[in-house]
Amino acid sequence: MFYEIVRSRRSVRVYDKRIVPRDVLSRILESARWAPSAHNAQPWRFIVIYEDDVKRRLAKAMADAWFNDLRRDGVPEQEALKIVEEESMKRFTESPVLIVACLTMRDMDKYPDERRMKAEYIMAVQGVAAAVQNMLLAAHVEGLGACWVCAPLFCQNIVKEALKLPEDFEPQAILTLGYPIGEYKPPTRKPLSEIVWVLTSREGMTPWEI
Repeated sequence: MFYEIVRSRRSVRVYDKRIVPRDVLSRILESARWAPSAHNAQPWRFIVIYEDDVKRRLAKAMADAWFNDLRRDGVPEQEALKIVEEESMKRFTESPVLIVACLTMRDMDKYPDERRMKAEYIMAVQGVAAAVQNMLLAAHVEGLGACWVCAPLFCQNIVKEALKLPEDFEPQAILTLGYPIGEYKPPTRKPLSEIVWVLTSREGMTPWEI
């Protein structure tokens, strides 16, 4: 059962207008709460957005930031406008629910040197990512579609300002969430032999074989 859930999950970007019930959302968020984290610090914080006005405010702020980046990259103005409208504004404003996944270092270990603090930060990122994956799988179990959007990483301060987040909340991702429209084909995946090796003292690294 679990393996089928993992294999059949898809990144869904188009949803119908049905409201996602609060109890369903609570179960999805509860799954995130049980993700593993270094020191059991639970460095995740989640912002749930239903209201269209808030979605539009967030989408506009992020779209403006992306538009400016595209223009600096040399993308023509009209092309840049089309890109941000179709891939940023609509993606967020037409999703029934947004969940902004944030990181906080509040309960992570503190060190006096940069090397270990960097390691602690990466541990926190890994914890948030584990929580997000739990939500993606839980949403699929609930018959919902979801998409993990990493765009906040390009404009964290803008997202924080648009949503008036606490100072220690660092946006990591946005999950778009709703009841899916359409069929989604299985994505391609590399075989285990290309991503897994067995390490032995005699033969060194050899590709995994079933």
